[in-house]
Amino acid sequence: MESIQAIPYPLLVGAVFCFGLAIGSFANVCIHRLPRKESVAFPGSHCPGCSSAVRPLDNIPVISYIILGGKCRDCATRISLIYPAIELITALLMLAGFFKFGPTFDFLVYAVVAPTLVIITAIDIEHQIIPDVITLPGIVLGLAVGTYTIGYADSLLGLFLGGGLFYLLAVLSNGGMGGGDIKYIAAAGALLGWQKVLLVIFIGAFLGSIVGLFQIAVQKKSRKSLIPFGPFLAAGTLITIFHGNLLIRLYLGYLGR
Repeated sequence: MESIQAIPYPLLVGAVFCFGLAIGSFANVCIHRLPRKESVAFPGSHCPGCSSAVRPLDNIPVISYIILGGKCRDCATRISLIYPAIELITALLMLAGFFKFGPTFDFLVYAVVAPTLVIITAIDIEHQIIPDVITLPGIVLGLAVGTYTIGYADSLLGLFLGGGLFYLLAVLSNGGMGGGDIKYIAAAGALLGWQKVLLVIFIGAFLGSIVGLFQIAVQKKSRKSLIPFGPFLAAGTLITIFHGNLLIRLYLGYLGR
């Protein structure tokens, strides 16, 4: 840790940002391939139009997209702006986490969680699923990290409380809550504990309600229109990671006034 602290801070910030861009590039691979049950390792990156392999110099996050004008070098197929957007969002989230936690164990955990939330959000928006290949290892990771950071009792309680509430909601709503959401909130509960998983659920439901009302009022969608819940849970998780302790203190202080 002392060797890291000896590195000039601006250099550390730049390294974290570049690392975030690289992780964002990998997140794009996961977003495209995981819902299709394809390997994220093989084959290498290739053009979706002509299937030609992407050259290393054409695979530099954001920069290559700008140089190539958002097109494949070989067939000029237009590449979606989503790809550099995912890379930038991931890099900015990495920076935010580094500013919050510094070079600590908490940041190492965050560096795994934040890109995963980006992947979950993008997949759920496009496919309305949260793949088991993400949530099941997430439960294991949540229990391992949670046991170390908040204690095994709080971690287990968070897992069963979050997963149990969503499972009960799925039963009562006849499938209105997806299995991916249940496993996701169980993993979040294992990582954050029972108090914070309730906060995640509250924030996610609040944000989802606002978007749902907007769609009904402005976009004229019906109340039965499907709205993926994963993005709102991901947003709630991020907010809780950054400000959960403060929000819980404010709430408890309000109750005790």
